[in-house]
Amino acid sequence: MFSIYGISGPTFRGTLEEMGRLPAVNGLRRVRPIQEEDRESKAFASVLAASDGPPLPRPTGEAIAAYQSMLHRDADRGPLYHAWQIMRRRVIVVGANDTAERAFQVLLDNEIRQAPVLDAGRVVGIVGERNLLRALNGDAGRVRDVLDRRVRELMSSPVVCADPVTDIRRIARVMRDNDVDGVPVVDAAGALNGFISRSDILSAVVTEPPLSLWR
Repeated sequence: MFSIYGISGPTFRGTLEEMGRLPAVNGLRRVRPIQEEDRESKAFASVLAASDGPPLPRPTGEAIAAYQSMLHRDADRGPLYHAWQIMRRRVIVVGANDTAERAFQVLLDNEIRQAPVLDAGRVVGIVGERNLLRALNGDAGRVRDVLDRRVRELMSSPVVCADPVTDIRRIARVMRDNDVDGVPVVDAAGALNGFISRSDILSAVVTEPPLSLWR
């Protein structure tokens, strides 16, 4: 299940298929010039391969049983399915009214490239290095010249958020289709529970098997 949050609050809550029909979401998709794929992009694409094409395929009971019989199951942890299993629970955030300089410093200090933006305790957008560089001139990791801009003027909004029990494969598809590098995880009340980036999904594939590509 996904939701869309912006300055005016939540504007949508529904499935991936329903969200894909919204003009507002389609408008978030940006056309990028063709670039040479790096290794991370190729690895991320391998996760997406299991989620391409609506609807997601449902294997037969025999196929599932055969697949599960090959898994090396951890007695204390089953296959990874949902956002809550891999999301970062300690989330670095910035405020909508923070200055661009302060937000950029938060990213630098915490060695991250993006952060959810909160206003009155609720998610209203995401801001990253690319957003903030429109207001900053940096030199050797330090801010040199600053335009008087606030985060709310530079952030990407509205933002697609996922429920804690959202399928990881579907989150990967949202990241690809909307050209975003991270998705906030919010509960039904709109409270921020965590954050998932492309790196989190790749780490789950590489270091926290078994990641189930079937369900």
